[in-house]
Amino acid sequence: MDKKQSSLLLASQSPRRRELISLLGVDFEVSSADVDESLLPNESPAKYVSRLAEVKARALAEKGNLIIGSDTSVADAGEILGKPRDKHEAEMMLKKLRGLTHQVYTAIALYDSESDQVFSALSISNVPMRNYSDAEIKSYIATGDPMDKAGGYAIQHPDFHPVENFSGCFASVMGLPLCHLTRMLREAGEPVDAEMPQRCQTALNYACDISDTILRGDDSAKDIGIK
Repeated sequence: MDKKQSSLLLASQSPRRRELISLLGVDFEVSSADVDESLLPNESPAKYVSRLAEVKARALAEKGNLIIGSDTSVADAGEILGKPRDKHEAEMMLKKLRGLTHQVYTAIALYDSESDQVFSALSISNVPMRNYSDAEIKSYIATGDPMDKAGGYAIQHPDFHPVENFSGCFASVMGLPLCHLTRMLREAGEPVDAEMPQRCQTALNYACDISDTILRGDDSAKDIGIK
């Protein structure tokens, strides 16, 4: 058996997740996990992302000691919206979500390949979309940004700004809830310094009011969609 290459490995090639995990202030490597992401019959958004996060982490068991798998889905009234297949579908998704609140489900699985133990977390965010115009939709689609995004949008896009009055984990909607991950790493015996939440908020230009609750693992977190 080959020697494992990394103690902390992110099972994703997503530039957004790479950007976010760098805010932890710990050494890490990245590798893609080639897994079947098909939705199972009658699978809920929560079960879907949780299953895929663990599958991705376990898929790279031979490459690292602690492997982070993550998956994010946008759901509108329980219907999962994937990445748009073309510009027309991107436009339909953005019009569907416009002016309404939907949910973003992000799951993380931290797999300890030495002990075969999995630490998991699920973040559910209510995301209120602003009432952007048809012209704004067309301009945004012209940038190409929606095409690799679940639901056809990025919460952090500097010009489109699709979301308003959001209160929750901004990083989770981007694809990697860092406070959840920090808590899991600490549970697994991997230290993450106390400055991480401030680095995250500074980098994302977002004042988070739930980071302390998440890091504590407080039971009251269940009321704001954190498990």
